[in-house]
Amino acid sequence: MLRWIRQQLGFDPPHQSDTRTVYVANRFPQHGHYIPQRFADNRIISSKYTIWNFVPKNLFEQFRRIANFYFLIIFLVQLMIDTPTSPVTSGLPLFFVITVTAIKQGYEDWLRHKADNEVNGAPVFVVRSGSLVQTRSKNIRVGDIVRVAKDETFPADLVLLSSDRADGTCHITTASLDGETNLKTHFSVPETSVCQSVTQLEALQAVVECQQPEADLYRFVGRITVTQHGEEIVRPLGPENLLLRGARLKNTKEIFGVAVYTGMESKMALNYKCKSQKRSAVEKSMNSFLIIYLVILLFEAILSTILKYAWQAEEKWNEPFYNQKTEQEKNSSPILKFISDFLAFLVLYNFIIPISLYVTVEMQKFLGSFFIGWDLDLYHEESDQKAQVNTSDLNEELGQVEYVFTDKTGTLTENEMQFRECTINGVKYREVNGKLIPEGMTEESPDSSAAHLMTEELLFLKAVSLCHTVQINYDQPDCLVGDPFSHANGFSSNNMEYYASSPDEKALVEAAKRIGVAFTGTSGDTMEIKSFGKFEKYKLLHVLEFDPNRRRMSVILQTPSGGKVLFTKGAESAILPFTTSGEIEKTRLHVDEFALKGLRTLVVACRHFTSEEYDDVDKHLTAARTALQQREEKLQEAFSYIERDLQLLGATGVEDKLQDKVQETIEALRLAGIKVWVLTGDKHETAVSVSLSCGHFHRTMNILELLQQHSDNECAEQLRRLDRRIKDDHVIQHGLVVDGASLSLALREHEKLFMEVCKNCSAVLCCRMAPLQKAKVVRLLKTSPEKPITLAVGDGANDVSMIQEAHVGIGIMGKEGRQAVRNSDYAIARFKFLAKLLLVHGHFYYIRIATLVQYFFYKNVCFITPQFLYQFFCLFSQQTLYDSVYLTLYNICFTSLPILVYSLFEQLVHPHVLQSKPALYRDISKNSLLSFGTFLYWTLLGFCHAFVFFFGSYILMGEDTTLMGNGQILRANRQLMFGNWTFGTLVFTVMVITVTLKLALETHFWTWMNHFVTWGSIAFYFIFSLFYGGIIWPFLHTQDMYFVFVQLLSSGSAWFAIIIIIITCLFPDVLKKVMYRHLKPTSTQKSQMYSNRVVIGDDFIALQPLSRAKSQLNKIRWKGVRVQSAQNMTLLKPSGAQGRTIGTC
Repeated sequence: MLRWIRQQLGFDPPHQSDTRTVYVANRFPQHGHYIPQRFADNRIISSKYTIWNFVPKNLFEQFRRIANFYFLIIFLVQLMIDTPTSPVTSGLPLFFVITVTAIKQGYEDWLRHKADNEVNGAPVFVVRSGSLVQTRSKNIRVGDIVRVAKDETFPADLVLLSSDRADGTCHITTASLDGETNLKTHFSVPETSVCQSVTQLEALQAVVECQQPEADLYRFVGRITVTQHGEEIVRPLGPENLLLRGARLKNTKEIFGVAVYTGMESKMALNYKCKSQKRSAVEKSMNSFLIIYLVILLFEAILSTILKYAWQAEEKWNEPFYNQKTEQEKNSSPILKFISDFLAFLVLYNFIIPISLYVTVEMQKFLGSFFIGWDLDLYHEESDQKAQVNTSDLNEELGQVEYVFTDKTGTLTENEMQFRECTINGVKYREVNGKLIPEGMTEESPDSSAAHLMTEELLFLKAVSLCHTVQINYDQPDCLVGDPFSHANGFSSNNMEYYASSPDEKALVEAAKRIGVAFTGTSGDTMEIKSFGKFEKYKLLHVLEFDPNRRRMSVILQTPSGGKVLFTKGAESAILPFTTSGEIEKTRLHVDEFALKGLRTLVVACRHFTSEEYDDVDKHLTAARTALQQREEKLQEAFSYIERDLQLLGATGVEDKLQDKVQETIEALRLAGIKVWVLTGDKHETAVSVSLSCGHFHRTMNILELLQQHSDNECAEQLRRLDRRIKDDHVIQHGLVVDGASLSLALREHEKLFMEVCKNCSAVLCCRMAPLQKAKVVRLLKTSPEKPITLAVGDGANDVSMIQEAHVGIGIMGKEGRQAVRNSDYAIARFKFLAKLLLVHGHFYYIRIATLVQYFFYKNVCFITPQFLYQFFCLFSQQTLYDSVYLTLYNICFTSLPILVYSLFEQLVHPHVLQSKPALYRDISKNSLLSFGTFLYWTLLGFCHAFVFFFGSYILMGEDTTLMGNGQILRANRQLMFGNWTFGTLVFTVMVITVTLKLALETHFWTWMNHFVTWGSIAFYFIFSLFYGGIIWPFLHTQDMYFVFVQLLSSGSAWFAIIIIIITCLFPDVLKKVMYRHLKPTSTQKSQMYSNRVVIGDDFIALQPLSRAKSQLNKIRWKGVRVQSAQNMTLLKPSGAQGRTIGTC
């Protein structure tokens, strides 16, 4: 019961040990001392709340916000002491904001619960009591044996016990986990692979010992102990034995596996991304402004309290005849009385803090984020992928980016590899029509035929065909279930397709196949190749998996003749230092030449083992792989022991094409004032070549290098030389190239000097970077004194740390999996979309929310300042100027919708102009629209307008009047009700109209919705006031406003006052805008005039969703541009691209 309560409240009991013991089929030891470990059930919980904790948890999160907490305090003060306004005036807006937010978050969580229930209720089959039983997914327990059929997803993390194949293997895809669509082979241990029936599995006695759950998808350490005939057999378990929840079974009829991690302890669940905790610069500014307004509020409250006591120092005002003090008031403590008055004034002025600001900002961000997904220009037709928003909290940050950090492979390039050249035994070759042609020869040369390949060339091609983890998929769906070599006799290049997690591997295996050495499949531990028509079978003894630290992968094979050989391939820096024979220097030169051409290079080597050497190697690997503690470290030591004394065979050069419009995108970002840094793991020659071809480096740019530094002193001296060169040649642009090793030295002792050099360079290229180094570079810039806004963009798992570190993380939906996309704030299909995302959407989001924040503070200053001024005319008696209903509805109803619609649709400049003039992005950089100067302007404007509202009403309606005892005035021989509430209503009416029209003046892009909410809000105020004051409402115990509004509007002088005051407030604004636009226009204003004159022709781009696109087409027709009338209107794209049918217009 206690555990259930803890789970409902969101707590999880901690694990007691570092490893877990799982008894297969839950056959626990029979002795009485065994206490079963407790494991999580198999329910997936992606929801944030439960029925029991929703109210307290949601309220706690909402009241962590300073504005909500502040209004809660004000509400409690109103309940505890006698204050001039009803507690409803603070309580109702607070209740509204809290309720709206809670409903929104509750609805989102309900959707998550609904999705969870679908997953948890899915039918599954488990082995229990000697039979196959159907149950629900949530009922699976750790230790259950689960059956999964072909094309089904795994309901928990399972250790593979057996499959319908004799060798106990199965094929899976992990596309839903990491985006990789290739078939992966997973293995069972020999002792369990024979248990292919329920009866055999029920009799199986086995225990799995493994590590406790962790999020790493590619790491699993464990061992299985199988008891057969009283003897215990121990086998190691690794990632190749673990079937992850969410992966899908392919080309295998069925498998049986034992559940080791269930529910929220499965690796998929541990990789669920929590909502980003990043905060935008606008949000930080907003909080700073709130603190300033809090200080203003405290100042007004303290000043009013002091002035009240100063006024009451005179006897006649201390206790006037109409307000005699009670005995309790006379005997009360002066200090308590002062505090009580201070709190009363605090309540009276509390609306200067805009409570609805947060909820409006939330709605604006949430609704505004849909425009990114709807944008047709961010849709990639080939992959059928649209832009994706993972967090809407950072929309405006897209308009503030100063540094872009980008990966190279798969981000700037296509990650589609094509084999171009290779070097074998010191001789360069290129592929021509499926033949390897040596350098200097042509296809017609007599010695260029593939039949004349020497032993070295043949060994090189065999190494390329065998040293990989490529899988084969045939056109016939079930061919892999039987003999994978069944196609050998009728081998054809058309009936099989290679799948690989690395595009490099796939390109190399396909190239070897075209030349004549084709990999034809794997069966158990046997690999087969077809070498120029002759089939050869190799026994796969060991695979030394690739990892980022070693930067190489190897296989150990038994050749058809019985010999043992190791083939290895990897980066030249990871292979060449360990080679002892072969053409090392020639190969090094050729690798550098390939890199200068922009090719990705891999070096291939081998090592032949004697029987004694192989036995030693096998012993080292087995010991490392069966270790439960520090297995990774022991494996690294074993791999280093094996991968030495290598014979160099050659190297390959593979081309990775640039993505479309990369050069134009980088140039646009540069014109926008954004510095682009490329962070890549490639060698520096390749990286520099690609940087030059994509426009990151210009041909005229002076390239500075910080490479191969081996000591702190050497690194510091080189940095000083570079700094002097930059200062001496400050006229030309500089680019910096730095490698990972030198970067580590620079960041260790010379961080400040390194940053100085980098900031003075137009472009920076960091090569040979480890994933964590990428994140360190981003953090270095992010935390520098200038605090620039950073953006990181990448497509692979190695970019995740960089993406999470930057202020804004962009994932590219590429070919290296989906980890970058899952961990990003935004995801796009191609790098070229980054230009529009920043220059257009970023620009729009920033100006919208910046105006929203400033306008909110402005309208609240206008709202509460007359209340402060009114105290000077009522002896600081804390009398309210406005009716309590008006106090409550001002921010909720009368002025909320126009600014919300403005913040969703405003466009200062046409999107086409923003893209064609990237320099406009500079106008909004460094949070310029939320600078202290702009904030001060809006605040002072609010105070000025408030003074005009108050004193204008007072002067125009208060002269030559005779105030009667019954609150009426005699003027021009007619009676006009003009008491406290009439004056306050006049001020309120002028204020509502003025602040709404002020926003209308700020609006540049008018839609029907802007018109509807702007004029509709004013109309709603008048209609509401007429109904509220024109009817006696039985549920209101006092109705001070009865007939006040009707009488006010029946006065011509009141209408005259309203018009005069509004013109007085807004005319200076109009004059200022006209004068500035004509005498000193900004670049944005110039672009506005340009966009009004721009002629939209055949290169019109669909910049908005369907409804907006149709609207734009209607504008084009209105301007007289001829558009063909058709049922389906097609939007034409530039450069002759094919049009997109958007629907009937």
